[in-house]
Amino acid sequence: MKCPFCKSGDTAVLDTRLSDDGETVRRRRECEDCHKRFTTYERVELQMPMVVKNGGYRTSYDREKIRTGFLRALHKRPVPTQYVDSAIDRIEQKILSMGEREISSRVIGEMVMQELKKMDDVAYIRFASVYENFQRVDEFHEKILELKRPRARRPVRKKTA
Repeated sequence: MKCPFCKSGDTAVLDTRLSDDGETVRRRRECEDCHKRFTTYERVELQMPMVVKNGGYRTSYDREKIRTGFLRALHKRPVPTQYVDSAIDRIEQKILSMGEREISSRVIGEMVMQELKKMDDVAYIRFASVYENFQRVDEFHEKILELKRPRARRPVRKKTA
């Protein structure tokens, strides 16, 4: 590891700690030449597949594009940022578990919609209206009715005294 101050290649690790989530290693280092200290973070870098857009061209996977989509849909909605981060993590895990070298942007968009549907109905409708390119008011109405349909629920047990 090169020193960010003097660019020397001689650095010593003073302390190593695992982050709370267990996904990142934090290392406290000191340069052997200039004696300045700095911190580095290490995490596993996984190769995400290329994204195939609707026009057929390919682009690199970009977590920030997904984050931007979530944040636009959730604008002024009462959803904590940590929920967005967790949703993006779940999407990335699904993408990686597919084991493909390429993934359609449509598949990613569907995953985002599924996550938004669990988080916030208004954000889901916002995203769906742009993603599915609604042209008529009745398309909004159909999506809203889809949300109102009863979901399968577990039976409620009555308490006995």
